[in-house]
Amino acid sequence: MYSLQLSAEQLEFRDTVRDFVNGTIKPVTLKADRLDAADRSLPMDVLRQASQLGLRTLALAEEWGGVGADALTCCLVIEELAAGDTDIAAVLAETSALARSLFASMTPQQRERFLPQFLEDDDYHLARAGREPDSDTSLGINYHRQPGTERRVATTATRDGNDWVIRGTKDCVANAPVAKLIAVEAQTDKGAAVFLVPRDTPGLTVTQQPEPRWYHGACGQVALKDCRVPAENLLGIGGDADTGRGVPLFQALNLGIGRAAYEAALDYARIRVQGGRPIIEHQAIGFKLADIAIRLDVARGTIWRAAWAADHPEAYADRSLPDLPLTTIATVFTAEAIYKATKDAAECFGAMGVMRDMPLQKYIHDARVCLHTGDGATDARLRIAEALAHHRRGPAMLAAE
Repeated sequence: MYSLQLSAEQLEFRDTVRDFVNGTIKPVTLKADRLDAADRSLPMDVLRQASQLGLRTLALAEEWGGVGADALTCCLVIEELAAGDTDIAAVLAETSALARSLFASMTPQQRERFLPQFLEDDDYHLARAGREPDSDTSLGINYHRQPGTERRVATTATRDGNDWVIRGTKDCVANAPVAKLIAVEAQTDKGAAVFLVPRDTPGLTVTQQPEPRWYHGACGQVALKDCRVPAENLLGIGGDADTGRGVPLFQALNLGIGRAAYEAALDYARIRVQGGRPIIEHQAIGFKLADIAIRLDVARGTIWRAAWAADHPEAYADRSLPDLPLTTIATVFTAEAIYKATKDAAECFGAMGVMRDMPLQKYIHDARVCLHTGDGATDARLRIAEALAHHRRGPAMLAAE
């Protein structure tokens, strides 16, 4: 069974990233004037330095030039990054996860074309374009119903000689504004497929996702107008089933938000004196901090277990782990626990907790995004309920874990 004792290498990863966050990320992202102006622009200089540390290629196999970190190590790193800035963490998490899945799915010829570009350019990020405008992704409508065996998408790809011509629009594409390679899902005459589309391909246009800002990192809309890519850019038809057992990177990001809020509240409670003693010695504040610590610790255990399970799928087969979507379970618990934790942390500051030039309002906003982003906790609960009934959905397209 999995151990709670981190290896020397994992501890070194964690400590190195923590030093980078404290020395490089926080001085930029937590500046009072930046917070007051609600400036969420990506500090590309900092993102580039993070890439130079190997965080962009963290999950990529060593044989292809990456770090080859396991799921738990990736979660440790993303938690540390998110404690400094969720947007930087989100961009690196998306690129890192897609690097693992995309390059593993490529043919040797495709890797020969795209891998050197990815490794040599610290600004080379990845994106997956699957969602389409006005598409109804709610599971509530189709709860416990098996969708059609052939998945249809509005974006089309038509063969024209040695090329594919792609037409359509994709919405809410994570990393799109910074990505140099986008995996685009499109409908062919043989079913839904994924195509590798470089950012500079004629006919491809990326625009920033309009306000209000409800996402972490970079997000945009992708339009493909007679976008022509070589036939060898076809990545594959269909995909693996969504089992809810992927690497819980988004959940680790959420945990980092809660930890940052907790550490800020703890530091403040130790120095703020009221009634002749630090407020950490007052029962009301002590209770709040204790509740936050409990939520964070349980959430971390849930995430670590799901991460270990992602690296050891055989533990499901021999019944060491329950036949449940542990990553989806971590999503629901962490989203609700961290949102409550950040609000309690802000209350330790009193009225200062809602000031715009203080980081607590940012932490609450970021935790709320995690609570409601994507399909939300409602659909996640329905997926867990389907798993309890042993209902399995059809295959999903290639996605970041």
